[in-house]
Amino acid sequence: MSTNPLLEMQSYGQSIWMDNLTREVIETGELNQLIENRGLRGLTSNPAIFEKAINNSDRYDQAIQSGHQQEKSSQEIYESLVFEDIRKACDIFRPIYEESNGLDGYVSIEVSPHLAHDIKGTIAEAIRFYEAIEKENVMIKVPGTLEGFAAIEQLISRGINVNVTLLFSVDNYRQAAWAYIRGLEARVKNNQPIDNIASVASFFLSRIDTKVDKRIEQRIRELGTESLNKSMRLRELKGDVAVANAKIAYQTFKEITASSRWKALEEKGAKFQRLLWASTSTKDPDYSDVKYVNELVGEHTINTLPPTTLEACADHCDLSPNRIETDVDEAYQLFESLKHPDIKINMDEVLDELLEEGIEKFVNPYDSLLESIENQAKQLTPS
Repeated sequence: MSTNPLLEMQSYGQSIWMDNLTREVIETGELNQLIENRGLRGLTSNPAIFEKAINNSDRYDQAIQSGHQQEKSSQEIYESLVFEDIRKACDIFRPIYEESNGLDGYVSIEVSPHLAHDIKGTIAEAIRFYEAIEKENVMIKVPGTLEGFAAIEQLISRGINVNVTLLFSVDNYRQAAWAYIRGLEARVKNNQPIDNIASVASFFLSRIDTKVDKRIEQRIRELGTESLNKSMRLRELKGDVAVANAKIAYQTFKEITASSRWKALEEKGAKFQRLLWASTSTKDPDYSDVKYVNELVGEHTINTLPPTTLEACADHCDLSPNRIETDVDEAYQLFESLKHPDIKINMDEVLDELLEEGIEKFVNPYDSLLESIENQAKQLTPS
């Protein structure tokens, strides 16, 4: 067995992807090294990642200046920059895509976060991105909103790989899974192949614990010191909700993939829509920095790690097969306990809030980046 936990992961049925993409990691060869030495099998990106990449590097300056001279809008310049990075990353991951028969080797790019509640706009932009990038191993990220689910079904039916992002609730994950299945069924009905299409369902983790932990602390303050037993009971829940939620989602995945509708598609070559653990960097310093890696190893899953968590896991992850299947009854009991009058945490409300906040966390850097590109273009272009 390898001494690098990241290289063990694949033998446990889980793939490691990285939640980061910059021109620097492509051009310096760092991405190739991560594939070779860290077992990297795929890559995701989002507007926040590109904002940091473009604003913190001069590697994009020439392209920004050229785009401005060609009188391109800031959005057109942005797309030209990220499309180039995505294409190059897709080429680097192409051998993994081919070796795994289309299971891994994907690079994800997100549609504009402004389209999160726009079905037609999401479909149109996803198709445009897919056709412009022209890489079989690109995945288009679509948020897990009510409108997003309708778009996902249509995109899968058109043969476009989809990464369903910003999933927080198990109910929303279930809708994403059935949208994928309906899209595949539409292709079967039209006598189109389904063995060359992939999708992942990105289930967010650390943001759940951050928000729930704050509510627990607020509830403890409301109870006061006279209710010490209740306070202690509440503190025992801190840091456990996100993993419990993921374990319940995994049981839902097993339930769906055991259904007759899925089995009929699987016989025709359909690939699992794998659960992808996202938001895996630990926000609370009191928790292990590899908390959302160690506890969520499972077959037919992906863990997408930011660079710092990737390196932390390479150094000190403690892995064992199918840990996602442990303490499942306790996970269900934990969610029941949140409804108790002493605790009173409405998880439906929490998860709905997280979805809308998640969209906003991509809208703000997206808008900021377009403004920054416009300002950079003016500064770089001689008057």
